[in-house]
Amino acid sequence: MIPTPLKLRDPGGVVGQIVARKHADLATRRRDGLFAAAKAALAHAPTVRDFAAALRGPGVALIAEVKPRSPSRGDLLAGRDPVALARIYDGRAAAISVLCDGPFFGGDLALLRRIRAVTSLPLLCKDFIIDPDQLVEARAAGADAALLMASLLPPHSLGLMLARAAELGLGALVEVHDSAELDEVLASSASVIGINSRDLRTLDVDLGRIEALAKRVPPHRLRVGESGVSSTADVARLCDQVDALLIGSAVAGATDPGARLTDLGWPQGAAGRWQGAPCG
Repeated sequence: MIPTPLKLRDPGGVVGQIVARKHADLATRRRDGLFAAAKAALAHAPTVRDFAAALRGPGVALIAEVKPRSPSRGDLLAGRDPVALARIYDGRAAAISVLCDGPFFGGDLALLRRIRAVTSLPLLCKDFIIDPDQLVEARAAGADAALLMASLLPPHSLGLMLARAAELGLGALVEVHDSAELDEVLASSASVIGINSRDLRTLDVDLGRIEALAKRVPPHRLRVGESGVSSTADVARLCDQVDALLIGSAVAGATDPGARLTDLGWPQGAAGRWQGAPCG
């Protein structure tokens, strides 16, 4: 049994504010019996799709993100249906990331369920996961993998959460932001490691962070570059250093997301693999 609450880190800044709100929301969900209902629903959860397998292979895989809102950019979809955005990703992406935080990003598990109904791609539940019951909810809603953040979960807590995800059949994308976090994650069982180019304290983006840390990830683990990719030049810069790229605002906030993905090198029929110039 995983102890609740888990020992967590305080990241401070905007993420600290998000996590404080998350604690309050989780207390309400527990009081209202929603976690108990999710556990009961596990028996009817859809079959898990292999998130890691979808990213593995030649070329750069795309994890396209359904992101209704951003704390820094506000509303990204301008009234457009997020499920329609997921339909655009089908045939272009290898997997879809779905924002499941409501107050700051405009998503929820109901959105993940709706997207599950219209795509055969693996779905990543992208949320600020600080409680094992969130993994249960994600699995019951149809998630195939969940985001775990080393900036929130110290090594022991991360190990417990990875073990719980495995018990549920969920994949995990474990996110790091700096060398110290990477050291911790490399000592864990994480097989898919996300490197976020965004500094969580300042929100500044530096693709050099992905370049520097990706070199330290051994080849038997998958490397995912996150945040800050907005041009074909960015993809070309990283394409021989990562196995996949997670792209959110640059596409979700575009007037024509399909055309934007084509411009970036993932046209319709790309089956999730970058169609740009060969890397290396």
